[in-house]
Amino acid sequence: MVKKILERSYLFLVLAFLYAPIIFVMCLSFAGDGARFSLSGGFSIESYTSIFTSDKTPALLDALKNTMLIAVISSVISTILGTVSAIGMFHLGKKMSKIVNNVNQLPIINSEIVMAVSFMLFFTTLGFPEGYVRLIIGHVTFCTPYVVLAIMPRLYQIDPNIYEAALDLGATPAKALFKIQLPMILPNILSGFVLSFTLSMDDFIITQINKGTSSGIETLSTYIYEDAKLNGLEPFWFSIFTIIFVVVLAVLLVANLRKKTQSVGGKNAK
Repeated sequence: MVKKILERSYLFLVLAFLYAPIIFVMCLSFAGDGARFSLSGGFSIESYTSIFTSDKTPALLDALKNTMLIAVISSVISTILGTVSAIGMFHLGKKMSKIVNNVNQLPIINSEIVMAVSFMLFFTTLGFPEGYVRLIIGHVTFCTPYVVLAIMPRLYQIDPNIYEAALDLGATPAKALFKIQLPMILPNILSGFVLSFTLSMDDFIITQINKGTSSGIETLSTYIYEDAKLNGLEPFWFSIFTIIFVVVLAVLLVANLRKKTQSVGGKNAK
């Protein structure tokens, strides 16, 4: 009994440390009278309406457009490269696949600041133009390994006899790939896409160092940093943080509920 209470208390403390700051920010987003870090002004939705009415709205919308554009392009390319790489690694054999998989994980365990500076030196040396090209290449590079990691476990769970049976029945390797393997790993491909999209949208260090001083490109993360550096964290930003958190939470809940529904449906079909 005591052990069970201690386990639940430990879990509660961990969750409290993780989510209490987020809940606090969400509460501050409803602070009235433009109060900073205080709820003394009462309840108000002024910070939410100011998103569309303040003098910062054009710059914010431009940063949002850049963020979405870079994230969509990067995640699509990363998903394609990651899917092809994962399937190729799977068919290399256990020993070679393990070696390549270890190499694939280097960008994940490597410090992001090291990657950012390495990209900067690489782009400067080869004369890449400042702007979207640098950012998309950088985002694709650090997102692709996560897509590979999202797909590889599913490939090892699939019965290899299904693919081989398709070949024995006359299907070409390409047809067996598109008709057998890809549909079976599609949920993991979508998970890899969502993960890479989130990582790209959230990135700050690589974007800040490689966007270039003359490009004029700002993403949400870099724009928040520049504005907070000049004016501090205004209530305007608390509403932005709250909206981002709610949207991400909704996407995760929908994805998990869909996965659970598919799992239940598969069990019932059996």
